[in-house]
Parts: sequence; C-alpha cells; structure tokens
Amino acid sequence: MKMSTKGRYGIIIMIDLAKAGDYLSIHDIAEKEDMSEKYLGKIISLLTKAKLVTSSHGKNGGYKLTKEPKDYTVGEILRALEGDMAPAPCVKDNKCDKIDTCEMYSFWNGLYNNINNYVDDKTLDELL
Repeated sequence: MKMSTKGRYGIIIMIDLAKAGDYLSIHDIAEKEDMSEKYLGKIISLLTKAKLVTSSHGKNGGYKLTKEPKDYTVGEILRALEGDMAPAPCVKDNKCDKIDTCEMYSFWNGLYNNINNYVDDKTLDELL
C-alpha cells in the first residue's frame, strides 16, 4: 500500500500545527515545508471538514488543532485524508461472494488489521 502525498502532507501539516500551538497560516506552512500553498489548502479543507483543525480569519488567523496532539491518532488523520486504508475491497466491506473460499482473504484481512492497529496506536504527539 502506498500513501499519497495528501496523506503524507496532511501529517506534516498536523505536526506543524501541533508545534505552533496556535493559529498558523497555510502560507507559513507552505513556505516552511516548500510545498504548494494551493495543494495544502485542499488538504487543510479536508482536515477542517473532519473537525481535526479549526480556522480563524483575520490578521492573526489561520488554522490550529481542535484538541491536544496526544488526542489524535495517526489513523484518524490518514482516514480523513485517504479514506479507508483497506489493501483490498473485500476486507473493507466483506461483500465478496468468495470470502469463504478465497485463499487470499485471510492475508488481506490480516494486513488490513495490522495497518489499522499500527496507525491507531500512534499519536500525533509521538511524531513531534
């Protein structure tokens, strides 16, 4: 499974916001990280929609975390940006007619569980 830039950049945004502790502009993050401000704007929009960050307008506005870094799991951040992290569709919705006879189902399901357990066991605070 390969994580897209959306997921990787989103984690970087969250780390920068955690370190700032207060409102930080997308412009400042983009400049610091040498990333596209327009692309980061799209990512921050998803994080805001998921209520992981909040925004404020004005001179000292920008974005900040809605809770403490220790209260975010890497999994919740990635799911807000990437969606479900299932390596195969059958483990996400269990709708495949061949689950009982498929030689690969237990492998994909085990991988899915390991991915979820790993990212849900790591907090944003641990990445700082």
